[in-house]
Amino acid sequence: MTPDPTQFNRRTLLSQFGGGMGSIAAATALSSPAFAFDSNAAKIGPHFPAKAKRVIHLFMNGGPFQADLFDPKPALLKYAGQKPEGADLLTERPTGGLLPSPFKFRPGGESGVPVSELLPKLREHIDDICVLRSMHADNPNHGPALLQMNNGTIIPTRPSMGAWFLYGLGTENRNLPGYVVLCPGRPVRFSILWNSAFLPSANQGTYINHSVTDPQKMVPHLRNTQWDQTTQRQQLDLLRQLNADHQATRRDESVLAARTDAMETAYRMQFKASDAFDLNRETKETRTAYGDGHFSNGCLLARRLVERGVRFVQVYYGNGQPWDTHSGHNETVPKLCKDIDQPIAALLSDLKERGLLEDTLIVWGGEFGRTPTSENGNGRDHNHHGFTMWMAGGGVKGGMTYGETDDFGFKAAVDKMHVHDLHATILHLLGLDHEQLTYRHAGRDFRLTDVYGHVVQEILA
Repeated sequence: MTPDPTQFNRRTLLSQFGGGMGSIAAATALSSPAFAFDSNAAKIGPHFPAKAKRVIHLFMNGGPFQADLFDPKPALLKYAGQKPEGADLLTERPTGGLLPSPFKFRPGGESGVPVSELLPKLREHIDDICVLRSMHADNPNHGPALLQMNNGTIIPTRPSMGAWFLYGLGTENRNLPGYVVLCPGRPVRFSILWNSAFLPSANQGTYINHSVTDPQKMVPHLRNTQWDQTTQRQQLDLLRQLNADHQATRRDESVLAARTDAMETAYRMQFKASDAFDLNRETKETRTAYGDGHFSNGCLLARRLVERGVRFVQVYYGNGQPWDTHSGHNETVPKLCKDIDQPIAALLSDLKERGLLEDTLIVWGGEFGRTPTSENGNGRDHNHHGFTMWMAGGGVKGGMTYGETDDFGFKAAVDKMHVHDLHATILHLLGLDHEQLTYRHAGRDFRLTDVYGHVVQEILA
């Protein structure tokens, strides 16, 4: 028999939990370390008027080679096979002589900023893009470099930048997570890159496997097949009362508070997530503009999420390090570029047409770059000394380059920009002072930029 929803008490609630998955089971799954939701309670900013309200991070895990795409280096051809002074920097592995890039560059837009022939559609948007040619980091190994780019430090017990964004600003939509990570497969070893560490648990990233496009499969247990909306609401009201009683003597248990919020958000997501994550609601023309494949779907999902108030969306290109070209570099890179060129260009066009680009910051790049010297004859090693990223929208000047690497593209040489500077600048665009956005833990005040970083004013619109 169907239970009478007016007769719920503690005993019936507990006895009937096991029968249906729905929002309660979804909350149990989604408030685990890989998932989190509503962080409005942690909102402390902004410190001043923001130019960007939200961020989309297009993450090229593995590290693209800067001189293939946005930083042409003709000296590589002149000194091909040689290893002159300045081309002998230490990286993770021994490398040989200089290896020229075979790909040609063409000026784009009114600004004339050169962009590789591998990215013809993206070149059309270069007037909206600020190319950061002088990025540098501290470590040439994937693990520490991934942590530094995503968490601000190579130490694995620090909050991710998305967690800091959410902690500082909260989310604009209580029916969806404020911080979503789109990464195909089940990248368990990557989950530390979107954790909240010692920040309140509600600020951690919500991982979504977007290799499937059915919302019911992307979000586990999205629908409750046993209890109707009224019954679920009564369950949650009673659970909140029980948890409030339990937490009354445990006021510092942020995990319990996050679990309670997760149940509420999971309940609301039943009615909102199906819309937000359903790409079939897009027109055929839009789907065609973005193209096929997981990265295309990720870019389109990112637009759908930010327009619904999600604060931070990361789109990972692949599971693993697909840009990690230690061999067969020149054969692999054109395939990778073909996968990203159309969807990124479509994302920029789509955001601009909807009036979202001006307050949505797009960040593109990997955890480091690659060497201008050869590895295995036809590959390139990791290079943290100098690499390229770019930003667009969200208060950034377009149609410009900032900084320079040396003649070979090996090391940042002019207007060097560290990862800490990148984070400080992103926070500034979001209206947050990176020196004031702190959290007291273990006897000291922590921040995303640690004790470093400065805002790069030259790239701000």
